[in-house]
Amino acid sequence: MRIKLNHRNIYSSSLVLVAGVVTAAAIAFPSVAADQPSANKLPDPASASSVKNQAAWGTYQKPFAATSPWNSRPVTPTFGDFVIPKSTYSPGVAGGEWSTGVFLADAGDAPMKVTGLPKTKGLWDPDAEAFHDVTVPRWPVNVVAASASDGHADIVDPVTGIVHSFWQLKKVDGKWVAAQYAWTRIDGRGWGDPAHYFQGSRAAGVPTAAGLIRKHEVNDGDTMYRHALAMSLTFNALSPNPTYIFPATSADNNAATTNTGKIPEGALMMLPASYDTTKIANPDLRKVAETLKTYGAYVVDRNFGTPFFIYAENGAGFDLHKGGWNKIVADDLERMRVALRQVVSVQSWVDGNEKPVVPQKKMNLLSMRGPWELQGGTVTGTFDTWQQAVVFPATTTRITQINYSSRGLHPLAWMAPEVGKTYRLTAHATGEAKLRLQVREPSGTPVYFDSAELSNGESKTFKWPSKTALITVHAISGTSGPSTVRGELLLQD
Repeated sequence: MRIKLNHRNIYSSSLVLVAGVVTAAAIAFPSVAADQPSANKLPDPASASSVKNQAAWGTYQKPFAATSPWNSRPVTPTFGDFVIPKSTYSPGVAGGEWSTGVFLADAGDAPMKVTGLPKTKGLWDPDAEAFHDVTVPRWPVNVVAASASDGHADIVDPVTGIVHSFWQLKKVDGKWVAAQYAWTRIDGRGWGDPAHYFQGSRAAGVPTAAGLIRKHEVNDGDTMYRHALAMSLTFNALSPNPTYIFPATSADNNAATTNTGKIPEGALMMLPASYDTTKIANPDLRKVAETLKTYGAYVVDRNFGTPFFIYAENGAGFDLHKGGWNKIVADDLERMRVALRQVVSVQSWVDGNEKPVVPQKKMNLLSMRGPWELQGGTVTGTFDTWQQAVVFPATTTRITQINYSSRGLHPLAWMAPEVGKTYRLTAHATGEAKLRLQVREPSGTPVYFDSAELSNGESKTFKWPSKTALITVHAISGTSGPSTVRGELLLQD
């Protein structure tokens, strides 16, 4: 897979993405309020001043909450000593065939069905851990997937507040197909959590819009981009163990056997405060360097043969090598490679509104993804990834279904259940549906905890009993019409 940059080749890839093994993170990241739907129409970018001063956080122009790691900056970071190694090609900052576009839907846009690639099992949804078609409610007419094999494209729906993120998106015989789909909230963290662990088409489980140098930012008159950037590294820089750390929730599927470096995906890379950006002649690169000194760049993907690559939105006109290869720019990028370091700890964080933020401590552990076995009733409810809930059809006969697999607890080491710690289970239901959770040993006995059936808003607390404990989840429908149920499992202070 190849990026062509004015006669020099840069390789980049996003392989089939699955979750791997992680270790606890050394950095605490800012908290963010629970995701809330937004039905507001997002403003169109009209000028630099309107983008900087009028656009709200959690919108097309300024993705994610002010408290998101993407929009927060570290105070007094401490750095590791590993240097990004040289590789086949020069470092780069660009858009192009391996980057992405971010497309804003209009409330009046028609829906579009996206199916799996021809001759495959279908469209893979890692969060649901299932193959299924996706009908995006509003599809902009100007969607163009990146032309390389990754085929990235992100679509922002201002009505639902959802970012739809695709991998290997393309048109075949006039119909849209893709290899993989994931979503996140435009007003959320911009990273996965234990329950919803895959929230975009980058290897780290984030949308391609996250950290992107955007069209409306390139010439906005600012000295830096007011958010962290998105960076990929190649095999000799990326770590095989751990393959990723918080806030990432995934990595390339063969990272543990093919990576040979020391930097996991999810790592924050920065230039030290002492780095002299005044010596950078190119103003566009100087702006990137100032951003790397203040916000840094998160490692979100792996490429082929490029020491580091930072992504700009397609159509932004961002080009450090206008008119041909620019050796001065290449030399500055090489000096940046030598100076970049992984952040291993921070004194504190400041959010996008320049307010101190408290490190995030609580994230939901429980997914309702299934697989489900029908125990009572005539039809099984289905997992709705956008609601993160089991959705039951209207019925007068109670539907009871059970997930014995424990797949509702995704194995993220930085947020795995801890023995002896107290957890609170809360049911969130509509239409009189109910939730039940059991915690047990793999053999089925003993059963350490049984919540019994919980109605909407009801909670139970318990201590996590064992390193080998598994969960059994029961979803029970209402009987007076359509109903939904989901659960929230949170660590208590």
